[in-house]
Amino acid sequence: MTLNLYFDYVIFPLLSVSAILIFIRLFKGPDLVDRVISIDLIITTGIAVITAISIRSAQPVFLDVAVILALIAFLGTIAFSFYLDKQK
Repeated sequence: MTLNLYFDYVIFPLLSVSAILIFIRLFKGPDLVDRVISIDLIITTGIAVITAISIRSAQPVFLDVAVILALIAFLGTIAFSFYLDKQK
């Protein structure tokens, strides 16, 4: 019971605040690189939310979704860095 309160009053609000700050950087970012990094951070925050939901609900199947999303985010970051390298 106390673990659920911890998720409700600490973890989810912290993840929400971080997502709001990341969205501000996404819209305000002066450079393309800042925006891509913020998109990568949004995906990472989404992975953290999925993991927290998986732990809170005791459903380990959500962890598979989080791992797949992490792999897709990693490949997207690698592809973008390759694009920036070839652009210069």
